[in-house]
Amino acid sequence: MDAATGRNHTMRTQAVLRRQILAGELPGGTRLYEVALAERLDVSRTPVREAMARLVEEGLLERGPKGGFAVRAFETADVLDTIELRGVMEGMAARLAAERGADPAALAGAQEVLARLDACFAGDETDFDAYAEANREFHALLARLAGSATLERELERIARLPFGSPSAFLPFRMQAGEFRDILRVGQHEHRMLVEAILRRQGARAEALAREHVRPAQENFRRLFGRGDAPPLSPAMALDPPAAG
Repeated sequence: MDAATGRNHTMRTQAVLRRQILAGELPGGTRLYEVALAERLDVSRTPVREAMARLVEEGLLERGPKGGFAVRAFETADVLDTIELRGVMEGMAARLAAERGADPAALAGAQEVLARLDACFAGDETDFDAYAEANREFHALLARLAGSATLERELERIARLPFGSPSAFLPFRMQAGEFRDILRVGQHEHRMLVEAILRRQGARAEALAREHVRPAQENFRRLFGRGDAPPLSPAMALDPPAAG
């Protein structure tokens, strides 16, 4: 199997598992086994393993103490707090990057990722998978721009919490066009954030990074209710974005 085919199998497996979890077909606590899933999805064990590892990053799965994976249950309020915490930490990273002066090579890398994010909107369709991957890279770069190993380590930890990853996109109850508009706004915010860091505007960079998480919180509230709602599992009957 070549690299491109393997990547496609991983992405398809990830999409299928994500949809099944969110549709309630795989409720919280369900153990997932590589061999059984590989046979059911007609792929090898490698893309299944890689897809489940990515879903751990999205907060939909968790690793068992003795290996393997299980569907993760979570509290609504915990998710909202996690998103808020990511905004606070990324805000601090952005401020430090602006005040200390970010490494030119790292800034050049951020500009390259921004260009790839822009390319996701080329043509009539949006490449949501490519956007999610590049968005994850951008936020990882933001953590490194601060030049703080402590901040980078803590942001990596937050990303492993339920829906803590910057690319843990929820399948909104909206058409793909509306979802695309939301991502375009997010990309505009990315560019303003990098501009603030380049201009050494620490307070502005921090405010932009903290504001950047607000849409994620609002969209989560729309789907899962108020923060005082009862415990939830990702296994909710949600509608994925329409294709096209």
